[in-house]
Amino acid sequence: MESSVTSTELTATDALVRIPGPATPYQGDIARYWDGEARPVNLRLGDVDGLYHHHYGIGEVDRTALGEPEDSESEKKLIAELHRLESAQADYLLGHLGDIGRDDTLVDAGCGRGGSMVMAHQRFGCKVEGVTLSAKQAEFANRRAQELRIQDHVRARVCNMLATPFETGQAAASWNNESSMYVDLQDLFAEHSRVLKVGGRYVTITGCWNPRYGQPSKWVSQINAHFECNIHSRREYLRAMADNRLVPQAVVDLTPDTLPYWELRATSSLVTGIEEAFINSYKDGSFQYLLIAADRV
Repeated sequence: MESSVTSTELTATDALVRIPGPATPYQGDIARYWDGEARPVNLRLGDVDGLYHHHYGIGEVDRTALGEPEDSESEKKLIAELHRLESAQADYLLGHLGDIGRDDTLVDAGCGRGGSMVMAHQRFGCKVEGVTLSAKQAEFANRRAQELRIQDHVRARVCNMLATPFETGQAAASWNNESSMYVDLQDLFAEHSRVLKVGGRYVTITGCWNPRYGQPSKWVSQINAHFECNIHSRREYLRAMADNRLVPQAVVDLTPDTLPYWELRATSSLVTGIEEAFINSYKDGSFQYLLIAADRV
């Protein structure tokens, strides 16, 4: 897919970078959405340790870390605990990438502000390339890489994840962390299949609607409207992977593991109004939180 080029420029690495314009009106909508996004739930959690995520958390809540409700530091402790759960989710995803060497290249499709890319480099010591439609997110991620002095290894760029600039077979592993609901899955997995070397690993963590429920529930529809996305079904993920030479090696239902995060978040000052839809859809079985790890064959 070809995209036009605008005159927009950013100075992320002390050099002017031309930013490709959106290939479709919808991509333009999503770029504007994330360029304007500055929710405290993303920024304040990232301020805890400098890892800025755009995904949710998994794991049991450490109640001992929260302290007592009357504690003057209780909100600060709650935010730190939410952030710990988000980083645990990223760490769980990275743990499914397989055997990664220092000379390998990884691709984060929909990299956001770059928290997972930083974690990947810290874990494997390799090069990590990220793509996002948002110029603001790419600039933020590259600035953080410079601050951490890892800009030679971690880079975000503005481009369409369905038509990346990477060479065929360049990546040892790639992933989408809660970003695949913004694209057509057949197009997405065709691009991952192209970029991955044979034997490379693709991993996604995503929310998907449960075909056993029948159709997307009203809660799933609310989530779609809130994030301007299009949540796919579990069946669609598996079918599109099979069509594009990605063979699942693990399918893990993380729904029970993410529910504590949402229930804790609903008690914080960082609520966005979408917490009820997530909690209810997870509980009624209409929405699932899955990890799928697949090998390129």
